[in-house]
Amino acid sequence: VQLQASGGGLVQAGGSLRLSCAASGRTSSSYAMGWFRQAPGKEREFVAAINRSGGSTYYADSVKGRFTISRDNAKNLVYLQMNSLKPEDTAVYYCAARRDVYLLRVAAQYDYWGQGTLVTVSS
Repeated sequence: VQLQASGGGLVQAGGSLRLSCAASGRTSSSYAMGWFRQAPGKEREFVAAINRSGGSTYYADSVKGRFTISRDNAKNLVYLQMNSLKPEDTAVYYCAARRDVYLLRVAAQYDYWGQGTLVTVSS
């Protein structure tokens, strides 16, 4: 499966962005999906994940209540709605796909990765 992330950009603190991840090849409904981010000089970190049906979602504590992950399996799309953005949310955001539905917070467990989209939050 190929993943293409989009929707990044420059936004002021307190603003919102919606990231999209388009999946091609095998249908995305076969995979749990996750969003990760990597800031300059830092390791890649978990942001959010969603199971195959979309019925279960998981969030990092740092984004809980501000970010929402969702998916549209008919369109092979996964979204990350980001509200109340903070400068510390600045990073390259990656979407990823995993065949299994456990260990969704662990980047090394994912099978496929998109190329990343840059989110910059100015103060």
